[in-house]
Amino acid sequence: MLASEEFARLTDPMRPELLAHCYRMLGSVADAEDQVQETLIRAWRSYGDFEGRASLRTWLYRIATNACLRALENRSRRPLPSGLGGPADNSDRPPAVGPADIALLQPIPDALVSTDPADPASIVGSRTSVRLALVAALQYLPARQRAVLILRDVLQWRAAEVAGLLGTTTTAVNSMLQRAREQLSQLAPAQDEIREPDEPAQRRLLDQYAAAFQNADVAALAQLLRDDAVLEMPPMLTWFAGRDQIARFLATQILRHPGQFTLIPISANGQPGFAEYLRGRDGVRRAFGLQVITATPAGIAHVVVFVNQPELFPLFGLPAVLPPAAITAGHTGDRG
Repeated sequence: MLASEEFARLTDPMRPELLAHCYRMLGSVADAEDQVQETLIRAWRSYGDFEGRASLRTWLYRIATNACLRALENRSRRPLPSGLGGPADNSDRPPAVGPADIALLQPIPDALVSTDPADPASIVGSRTSVRLALVAALQYLPARQRAVLILRDVLQWRAAEVAGLLGTTTTAVNSMLQRAREQLSQLAPAQDEIREPDEPAQRRLLDQYAAAFQNADVAALAQLLRDDAVLEMPPMLTWFAGRDQIARFLATQILRHPGQFTLIPISANGQPGFAEYLRGRDGVRRAFGLQVITATPAGIAHVVVFVNQPELFPLFGLPAVLPPAAITAGHTGDRG
C-alpha cells in the first residue's frame, strides 16, 4: 500500500478543487468536507487498483462524485429562502424563522477553494463556479443531472467520460445535460447580471455600504442598492425584494442606532462580503451574521446574510468575539 505521506503529497494540492466540487453538489461546507475526506480514504485504500488509465485528478473526481451522489440519496436540497416562497409584502414585521428540519444553503470561504494564484483564468473560473446564485440553482436539479452539468460545464469532461462514471450512455448524458441547462437558465441569473464593477469602483461601493451600515444610515445605504435588489437572511424564511422594502425593513428592524454593528471584510463564494459583529449591552461585539454581496455596475443587487450561525465564523478564520483592535480597523481591512 502507498505510504500515507506519499499519498498526501500527491493529493493535498487537489483538496481545494475537490472541496469546491463537493460543495457545488451538496451546498454545505461541512457536508462537502465530509465527502472529500471519504473520497481520500477510499482512494488511499484502493490506490493499488489505480492503474493510471486516467489521471489521478480524474480518478479522484470519479470517487468524489459517487460519494456525493450517495450522500444525496437521503437528503433534501439546500435552497436559499427565495427558493421556498415569494418575498414578504410587509417589512414592519420580524422575519419568520424556518423549521429546524429545513437545511439551507451555506456560504464557503474563498480561501478553502482557492486555486493556483499564478493562473488568473483558473481563479476567475473557480470563483464563478461557486457563486451563491449558481450553487443555489444547482440544488434544484436532480442529483444525477447536477453531477452531469458540473462535470460537463464546469470541469469540461467529455460526454463519454461522464457516461462511464455514471454507468450510462453518452446519449443519456447529453439528454440530462440539455434538461439541466434549460432548468438552470430559468433559475440562475444571466452572466451580465453578475458582472462586477471594476476593482476600484467595487471597493468604493463596498466601503460606502459598510460605512452606511455601521452608521445606521439607511437612506445612504438604500442609494447603493439597485431598484430590484434582494435581501435574504437564512435561516429566516422571510426575504425582501426591492430597494424600498429592504430599506424599510432595515430601518425598522435592524439598523436602529449607529455603532451597533462592526463589519469586517470577507470573501465567500467568489464574492465580496462582510462579517457582522453586534454590540451587546455589555459593549462586547459578538459574531452575528455573514453577508455575501452581489455587486454590479448599477449597484448592489443581492445581499444574503447568514444569521446566527456561529459555526460558520471559524471557517473564515474569524473569532466569536471581536477584539477591540479590530473594531478600529472596521471595514478598511483587506478583502482578500
